[in-house]
Amino acid sequence: AGEFGAGCSGRNGGQVAYSFKPSLEEFERRHGRERAMAIGREGFAAMEHLRNLAEDEHLAFDWRLSGYFYGAHTARHFRQLQREAGHQPAGLEQRISVVSKADQGKEIDTPFYHGGLIYHDDASLHPAKLLLALQRRALDAGAQVRRNCEVRALQRQGAGFELQTARGLLRARRVLIATNGYSGPLSPWHRRRVIPIGSYQIATEELGEARVRALLPTLRNVGDTRRVVVYFRPSVDSRRIVFGGRAALAERNALAVVPRMRAMLAQIFPGLSTVHITHCWVGMVAFTFDTMLHIGQHDGLFHCLGYCGQGVPTAPYFGMRIGQQMVGNPRGATPLDGLIFPARPYHFGEPWFLAPSVLVYRTLDFLGI
Repeated sequence: AGEFGAGCSGRNGGQVAYSFKPSLEEFERRHGRERAMAIGREGFAAMEHLRNLAEDEHLAFDWRLSGYFYGAHTARHFRQLQREAGHQPAGLEQRISVVSKADQGKEIDTPFYHGGLIYHDDASLHPAKLLLALQRRALDAGAQVRRNCEVRALQRQGAGFELQTARGLLRARRVLIATNGYSGPLSPWHRRRVIPIGSYQIATEELGEARVRALLPTLRNVGDTRRVVVYFRPSVDSRRIVFGGRAALAERNALAVVPRMRAMLAQIFPGLSTVHITHCWVGMVAFTFDTMLHIGQHDGLFHCLGYCGQGVPTAPYFGMRIGQQMVGNPRGATPLDGLIFPARPYHFGEPWFLAPSVLVYRTLDFLGI
């Protein structure tokens, strides 16, 4: 609909991790043991697919196998993380190390956390470079890409569809809805099932590699156990801190959110309270009511969306799978096929309920509950 990559696909946090939010126990409760295990394995397959693009197929998008430090916001959270690390589900284990508060200075120079976990196989990348690398690959394979070509109307026409776009009429046998956090009124059924949430980021001025390494000695990605999400990492050249989080609800002007983002950064690194912020941006992610992405079709329209803030590894992988499904390739089958895509009677596109929900979450984070 706009410039290529202008949304969250080019403006995300660039962090690569196991990407399903529900636990194995939750999957098992919903879908049974066998399917739960299969869904869990798909999370690792998505990570491996991205790793293969970087390491085996040599696509250039600043891939770095950096690992991830998951900081405990409270001492109780640390004890919970310890238990989880020691009781991983058999068959879905990750390489995890426990870091005590006494030792966390080796990972991050802050008193803010109470220890945490290291996920050794997590990675980072440059999201816009990944997007451009995939675009080049698609163009080389004969695909066509059109910018500023918003689809304004969509209707069934015989065995296919007719689409009215900003650049004229288009007819297609198959159509994919992959609008994620930018889902509009074109398909009300899909719009009711995703919740758009802004993910905001800032980049500091150049601090120099020595100062960045003093703050983050292992140069890992970082996040923490708070409900209102915060995530950050060094820039690829290790000279800046790139800091992101849920600093607002629906604000599309990233500049307006910079003061709050700066305060969130200074809460963790007080020494950065006066550094200049040189860049800021925002992308809209899409959550779902069951915190799961959904892939499949409804009423003849294919869909792949609802990545719940984890689209970096899942969108390329499941985008490949839905493409295979659209051309009848049996390799496109996934354990997520046929999952109920839930909606709510009171949600029609504008998430009016976010403000009170986030207020509750911030209060719980403040109280350490």
